[in-house]
Amino acid sequence: MANETETAVYVYGIVPADVETDPDARGVGDPPAPVTTVRGERIAALVSEIPRDKPLGRPEDLTAHAGLLDAAAAEVPVLPLRFGAVVSDEEAVVEELLKENEDDFAAALDELEGRAQYVVKGRYVEKAILSEILDEDEELARLRDEIRGKPEDATRGQRMELGERIGHAIAAKRTADTQRTLDALNALGVQISPREPTHEQEAVHLACLAETAKQADLEAAVEELARDWQGRVEVRLLGPLAAYDFVVTQRPGG
Repeated sequence: MANETETAVYVYGIVPADVETDPDARGVGDPPAPVTTVRGERIAALVSEIPRDKPLGRPEDLTAHAGLLDAAAAEVPVLPLRFGAVVSDEEAVVEELLKENEDDFAAALDELEGRAQYVVKGRYVEKAILSEILDEDEELARLRDEIRGKPEDATRGQRMELGERIGHAIAAKRTADTQRTLDALNALGVQISPREPTHEQEAVHLACLAETAKQADLEAAVEELARDWQGRVEVRLLGPLAAYDFVVTQRPGG
């Protein structure tokens, strides 16, 4: 067995104390380390052992961290810790993390019982949204026609104006389409956390906390939006996921 000077303990998240881990579950590291639990009285930490001399941060580590937590969230309530939560040993997990936060963590887990995070993402189909914008704005369409086929150097200012105005138009449509999505999700009684756009052609990006037992209702609502927006917006529903947008905890000691 490695001694405590050679290894440290990586913490993924907090779960109820009675949770049993899958013997095949693996986490960060190369090779991926087995995941176990360190238990307190009412709560437990999902952990794995890592070498002290091998820094984390590979894309595979980030994927393993998220994948482990998302898999757990599909089965049990879990409070995710941010990537990179490392403590010296299992005793430190108990003393610095579990005991100091037991009441708050236990209450948060109670709130998450039977619920998980889902993410609704939609991206405009470029050709369709540009056609829609130009059909609605004759001045923009005329500007587009004026510069079509002309040298870029000679029409640089006009091209910049066209791009800027199209960007504003997309932002306005994003606001309207996000509101429509919010209305559809609010009708289901879910908790919603809007996200900032990650792409200039993003139409919708929302996280919601929903009952896993009602996932079919959420899927139906998103499918209805996808049908209405067919050929205009590509819509996806991701989840169940760990509730990063609602209850992410800090690193131990942070």
